[in-house]
Amino acid sequence: MNSTFIGQIEARLDEKGRIFIPAAYRKILSEGESMRLVMRRDTDNECLIFYPEQVWNAKVSELRNTLDEWDPEDQLLLMQFMSDAEFLEPDSQGRVLLQRKNLENINAQQDAVFVGMLDRFALWNPSVFESKKSDPRDMAARIRTKMAESRKSKIESQK
Repeated sequence: MNSTFIGQIEARLDEKGRIFIPAAYRKILSEGESMRLVMRRDTDNECLIFYPEQVWNAKVSELRNTLDEWDPEDQLLLMQFMSDAEFLEPDSQGRVLLQRKNLENINAQQDAVFVGMLDRFALWNPSVFESKKSDPRDMAARIRTKMAESRKSKIESQK
C-alpha cells in the first residue's frame, strides 16, 4: 500500500449503525490485498481506529514479538487488546456496520468524521474531535519539538 489516509471527511451514520467508508479511503484499500478492515476502540481517545488488514497484521506481529506468551500479565494484555478488535468488511456499497456498543463508546450520533492517520484512519464524533485538536501554532511547535528530539536521538544512537 503506497497511498496514505489523509484528511478529514464528514460522514453520516444510518439508523442501523452503518456508515460509508469515504470513497478516497476505499480507493486506497482497494490497492491492498483485501478490503477487509480491523476496527478497535482507541485506547487513549474517544474514537474508533480502522486498520487495513495487512497493517493490522503487522501491528499484531510487532506486539507478539514484544510480549512473552508464557507470562500471565503479557497474556492478559494480549487478550484484552485482541478482544477489543473486530473484522469488518465493507458491503458492495462501501458501508460497514458498527456495533451499537462501539458507537456509544465514542458518543457517535448521526454525524461523524473520518480522520486519516497515514496507514490507518479514525472515526470520531465531530464535536469531540474538534475539542481535542490543538491550536495550529501549538501543533506546529509540538511537531518541531518531536522532530528535534527524534533527530537528536538518531545522532546519539549513531555514536
